[in-house]
Amino acid sequence: MYGSQIRFGAHLTPIIDPRRVGPGPSRTNFGGFGLRWGRFRRSCAEFGQDFCLPPPNFGGGFALVLAPRLQGMEPRRWLAAAVLMCLLVRCCGRELKTKHAPIYDPALARTLAEYTSAVYTADLTQLFTWTCERCGDLTEGFEVIELIVDVKNCLQAYVGFAKGMNAVIIVFRGTQENSIQNWIEDLFWKQLDLDYPVMPEAKVHSGFYSAYHNTTLRDGVVRGIQRTRGVYGNIPIMVTGHSMGGAMASFCALDLVVNFGLKDVTLMTFGQPRIGNAVFASNFKGHLPNAIRVTNAHDIVPHLPPYYRYFPQKTYHHFPREVWIHNVGLGTFEYSIEEICDDSGEDPTCSRSVSGNSVQDHIHYLGISMHAESLAHCRIVTGTLQYKMDPAGNIAFSKQPGLSVDELHSAQ
Repeated sequence: MYGSQIRFGAHLTPIIDPRRVGPGPSRTNFGGFGLRWGRFRRSCAEFGQDFCLPPPNFGGGFALVLAPRLQGMEPRRWLAAAVLMCLLVRCCGRELKTKHAPIYDPALARTLAEYTSAVYTADLTQLFTWTCERCGDLTEGFEVIELIVDVKNCLQAYVGFAKGMNAVIIVFRGTQENSIQNWIEDLFWKQLDLDYPVMPEAKVHSGFYSAYHNTTLRDGVVRGIQRTRGVYGNIPIMVTGHSMGGAMASFCALDLVVNFGLKDVTLMTFGQPRIGNAVFASNFKGHLPNAIRVTNAHDIVPHLPPYYRYFPQKTYHHFPREVWIHNVGLGTFEYSIEEICDDSGEDPTCSRSVSGNSVQDHIHYLGISMHAESLAHCRIVTGTLQYKMDPAGNIAFSKQPGLSVDELHSAQ
C-alpha cells in the first residue's frame, strides 16, 4: 500500500476526515486501522449507496466518505468487511498523482535502486561491460557509455543507455570508506558555507557542491549525455545516487536543468543527506518539481546535517518530495510500505517522526544492497580494457554508443 500508513486504534466507524481532503495526505480510521494515503477519489456508484454519504461542501476538492453500516454486525461479518475494505484500499492505485501524472513510481524506484547498487562495483571492467554480479535483473541489457572515477576524491559515476526505458541513466556512487561511521559523524558539522550561483540567499555546503561541480565527474557526465543522445536522440534523462551519491545526483540534475537548459530530467535519490537551506530547497523544487528522495526507516543519513525546526531559514532543509519506506502493523500483520510525504521537504510525519540512528537502514533499500563489495578504501580493479587517465590519476572509460561487449574487446 504505497503512500499509506496503518495505525492501530479503537475507532469502529470508517470516515475520511474532511479537513484533510485536498492536496496532501488524508487519514481514515477503520475498525482499529488508521489508513493514510494521498488524495483518494472514487465514484460513489462504484461502492453502492450503503458505502457512500454525500460529502459536505469543503470549499474545493471531492471527498468520498466511506461509512459501511458496521454497527450491529456480527463479529464474523464485521471482520470480513474489515478485511475487504483493507484489500480495497491496498489495491486502489499505488501512485500519488498530480494533474494525472504519477509523482512516484515504485517499479521505477526498484529499477533505479538496482542501477545505484551496481555503481559500488569495484571491478571497473565488469561495471563498464555490464557483466558484474549486480548488473542484471531489472537492468539487464544496460549499455554503459561513460564511466568516470575521480581517484583523488574517491568518487565514481557512470552514464549509459537503458533500452527498455529509452532513457539516459546517470548514477553516482556514495561514500566508499573503511568506516562509513566516520563519514556520518562528519555530517554533523557540515556548514552552509557557499552561496549557490544565480539563487539569491540560497546556501549549500561547499563540499557537497564541489564533489560534483569541481571534479572530473561533471565533464564526464556531460560528455556521456552528449554521446548517448548523439546516437539515441533527445531521450529523457534519469539521475540517481545513494548517500553522498544522492547529493551529487541532486546537484547534477539541477545543473542540467539550470545551466544546460534540459527539460526532461528526472531525479530519484536514496538515503541522501541535506544539501542546502530552505531557500535553496524552494528553488530546487521550482526547477525539479517531481524530484523524489527515498528514505528508509531509521536511516541516519537523511537526518543529517541536522535540521532545527526553530530556525528553519538558517539551517539545512530537504527539498521535496520524500518517500519514506517503513514497516507498519504488528507481528504477522507487519509489512513494509512506501509512504508519500507532503511537499514541504520536511514532513514531520515521515522520517522526521522517528530517530535517525541506523547505519543498516542506510545500506539496504528495497531489499537491495547499497554499499561497496569490499571494505578496502577506494578499491579499484581496472582489468584489461583500455582507459584514459589524466595527470591526477583519474580514470575514464568511454565507448561509442551501440558497441557490443565483444566489439568493445575487439576494438582494444
